[in-house]
Amino acid sequence: MQQKIDISVTKLWKEFIKVNSQYANQEAPESYCFCDNEVDANVCAQLVVKNIKQATAGSLWWYEYSNEPLSNIGDLFIITNWNGIAKAIIQVSKIEKTPYNQISTEFARIEGEGDKSLVYWKKVHWAYFTREMLPYNLKPTEDMIIVCEYFETVWTNTD
Repeated sequence: MQQKIDISVTKLWKEFIKVNSQYANQEAPESYCFCDNEVDANVCAQLVVKNIKQATAGSLWWYEYSNEPLSNIGDLFIITNWNGIAKAIIQVSKIEKTPYNQISTEFARIEGEGDKSLVYWKKVHWAYFTREMLPYNLKPTEDMIIVCEYFETVWTNTD
């Protein structure tokens, strides 16, 4: 079942293409929120708006299981809060596949969550990957591949 797109997503895209006419013939990109709960999703959306969060991480397992393609450099996405209200447009700038146990302190800093430390990153992402895999009776592993997606915030909601 497709989620209803909030009118703010369409509005944000229209504002963006007024200034960035090279995208005028493109449909609005996919919109989504970060995280699997309201508090973290809303915090992450604000971190993107403030240019603090400039990366995200997902398990390669999820992409493969969900039959979802990896993003490409240059792809645009609309970031929303938990309730689907558009907050920013991001553009993918770099993608790396890295084993969980080789995630760098630099990546944790760029992802921008919590205190931006690798210790914090590992704690919250291990918990997230555990929740993600639990319904399938799977568990994360230290050597599982993480898709590290770097991005730039290219537009923010002025409301």
